[in-house]
Amino acid sequence: MIQIIPLGGYYEVGKNMTALRIDNEIVILDIGLHLPNYIQFTEDEEEDVKFLSSDKLREAGAIPDDTFLWQYRDMVKAICTTHAHLDHAGAIPYVANRYDCKIFCTRFTGEVIKTICKDEKIKLRNQIHVLDENGQYKLTPNIKIEFINITHSTPQTVIIAIHTKYGIVLYANDYKFDEHPTLGKKPNHKRFEQLGKQGNVLCLITDCLYSADARKMPGERIVRQMLQEVIVDTDSRGKAVIITTFSSHLARLKSIVEFSRKLGRKIVFMGRSLAKYAEAGKNAGIVDFSKDVEIVRYSRQIRRRLKKIQKEGSDKYVLIVTGHQGEPKATLSKMANHELPFMFRSGDHVIFSCITIPIPINFENRANLEKTLRNLGVSIYKDIHYSGHAAREDLREFIGILKPKHLVPTHAEKKTLDAFLGLALELGYKKEAVHIIKNFEILELE
Repeated sequence: MIQIIPLGGYYEVGKNMTALRIDNEIVILDIGLHLPNYIQFTEDEEEDVKFLSSDKLREAGAIPDDTFLWQYRDMVKAICTTHAHLDHAGAIPYVANRYDCKIFCTRFTGEVIKTICKDEKIKLRNQIHVLDENGQYKLTPNIKIEFINITHSTPQTVIIAIHTKYGIVLYANDYKFDEHPTLGKKPNHKRFEQLGKQGNVLCLITDCLYSADARKMPGERIVRQMLQEVIVDTDSRGKAVIITTFSSHLARLKSIVEFSRKLGRKIVFMGRSLAKYAEAGKNAGIVDFSKDVEIVRYSRQIRRRLKKIQKEGSDKYVLIVTGHQGEPKATLSKMANHELPFMFRSGDHVIFSCITIPIPINFENRANLEKTLRNLGVSIYKDIHYSGHAAREDLREFIGILKPKHLVPTHAEKKTLDAFLGLALELGYKKEAVHIIKNFEILELE
């Protein structure tokens, strides 16, 4: 018997958590935060926060509700996570201690988990077992887990294959196919082709956030060219340059730092999440930003540094700050709203190397922030970005290679779930083989 037990991330974006039950053994896949709820609950992502109990976070909808699993916790053999994004791994420190098992992840993801635990003063009882990209591990006599390298917008992302006597369940949440990554390895196409030829893929659980976007998602090399145009090739003499992007996107940050150096300015990272991922990247041996960048972590430190920058002249700096989604309490919004000692001048450059994550609160926050910046006369450069998620034609190709018997879309809301169903029908799947399930709707596969 195989059961897919959805505990978060189904019919919603974020808070990802899936339990895969194989007879009387369970593997947990991802334990993520719901970031809007988490930020609202903690009030200020840039400040120290006191210890957060898992019960309160669960009540606030900030972490998955795993209470259903408590009765089966002795069956849980492993927690496996695909990558270091907080909506996939950020709730591990608050949930994992309930289960007596190891956490399997890549090195970078493990470093991020450790950094969260250190920041929040959480003692994680679970052993973190680092499994390299493309590594395998015999978990029990009946279960083998395999990490398959894939590209995404954070390093060392994997698709997890769970090998069982019933077939292989592939957990692909999140990923894209970038053939020219600017940091890290290419996708392991050879392994996916091998699995498809074996004809033993029972189920593909897949991110379908961009299943309605009829294209192949462009790669990071193209974004790098876009960054060069707005940072190096655009005249910013006498102007402040402020850039915001995803803190976990080390490849993007690396490009931003390299191009910012060409301006001959001092480079400063500002914000807790930027510091957190930069530290993890250094500890994992991926990239060391501290050689070229000053890293300022907390609001009180940022306040002091901005006062000095204002005195010296903001046109002597490139400031890379948190707040790309317009979060009211992140650094960029505080700067724009005069909650921090920084005065934007007409013509200053603000670069959004991101898109707005498609959640209503994000659209509202970004619109408010952009309106404020325009009222200050700031030049806004936005959408310097391509997503780390597969688009419709990537999904078509991937499903065609794997030929899974069952499809389970996740990490999306109704519109894109419906689009995924339409794609599956185009590929010849019968409707009963495409399982659009909600959290806590247990799916049993034969």
